Amino acid sequence: MNQAQNQTQLIALDWGTSSLRAYRLGAAGLVLELRSLPWGVMKLPQVVLPKNFGVDETARFELAFEQACGDWIRAAPHAPVIAAGMVGSRQGWREAPYLSLPIAVDQIGRTLSTVHTKGGQIVHIVPGLIENSALPNVMRGEETQVIGALSMLDFGNAPSEILIGMPGSHSKWVQVRIQHREAQSRIEHFHTFMTGEVFAALCDHTILGRGMQTSYVDGDSHAAFDRGVLVAQTPAGRAGVLSTIFSTRTLGLTGLLDGAGQREYLSGLLIGHEVAALQVLLEEHGHQPARIILVGDAALCARYTRALKAYGLDQIEVAAHATERGLWQLAMAAGLLAYIKS
Repeated sequence: MNQAQNQTQLIALDWGTSSLRAYRLGAAGLVLELRSLPWGVMKLPQVVLPKNFGVDETARFELAFEQACGDWIRAAPHAPVIAAGMVGSRQGWREAPYLSLPIAVDQIGRTLSTVHTKGGQIVHIVPGLIENSALPNVMRGEETQVIGALSMLDFGNAPSEILIGMPGSHSKWVQVRIQHREAQSRIEHFHTFMTGEVFAALCDHTILGRGMQTSYVDGDSHAAFDRGVLVAQTPAGRAGVLSTIFSTRTLGLTGLLDGAGQREYLSGLLIGHEVAALQVLLEEHGHQPARIILVGDAALCARYTRALKAYGLDQIEVAAHATERGLWQLAMAAGLLAYIKS
C-alpha cells in the first residue's frame, strides 16, 4: 500500500445504543483501521468529577470519542469526522432531527447536524428517517446501511424497485425506487419488526424457554427451523403470532421437538410470520421488488434468506460492509470529501 492509500481521509463512527465502532478510512473509502468499543449512547464511560458537579453527559461523550479516535485525529487533524446511529437521537450527543419520507438519497447527506468537541473538532451527525402515518415509523443508523447497499448496485442494470432488509433486534425492510443515478433514487417506505428482541425475550423470560437448549444450525439440521417458518402459511397461522408461539411448548411436551429443536422452531416461526406480514404490506403499497438485498450478521442473513425463499422470494443477495460504505457516501454527498478524487 502506497502512502496516499494509507492516508486517513475520513473518520467514520457507527454509534449505536450499546456499542461504538470507529473506522479510519483511506482512499475511496478503504478501511485502514477498525475499532470496536462498548460505549453505546446508553452505556458511556464514567467521568470522574468533583463532588456536587452532577452528571455531565457531554463529558462522557467526549471521553468515548477520545478513546475511539482521538489519536487518529491528532495524526490527521484535517480529516473530517462523520457519525451515524443513536448518537443523533434525543439521548445522543446532539439530536439530528428526523427527515420525512419519501426522500431522495442525496438529500440525507446534505442535511447533517454538527457538534463541536472541546478540542475544536467538528463531528457531523447523520439524521434519522421518519415515516409519518397513523403508526409512525423511525430509523437511525439503518439509513446509512441502505445508502451503503445502494452504492454497490450497477445502476445501469438495476431494477426499478428493490427491497433492502436489515435483520436484527428491530428488523427494517426499506422500499427503494431506483433511478439511473444513485443520488436520485428515493426511499419510499419502510417497515419495522421487533422479531429479534421478541425472540430473546420469549427465550429468556417466558415458559417457552424452560425446555430449550442453545443450538447452532448446520448441515441438514434445519428441519425445526423450516417447520417454524411455514406456520404462518397454515390455517392455524391465520390466528397470528400471539397464538402460534405457544406451539413451541406443546411440540416439546408431545415429544415432536427436543430442546434444541424448540429454539430453532421458535426462531423460524417468528421470522416466518415476519416475512408473511411483509408480503402483505408490500402488496398494499403496490411494491413488487425484483431484488432483495440483505444487510447484517451473516448467520442471521442466512436464516432470512432461507425463510424468504420458502415464501417464493428468491432474488436475494447479501451486501457486506454496508455501514462503512454508507458513511463514506454520506460524507461525499455532504461535501466533506470534495477535495478527494475517488
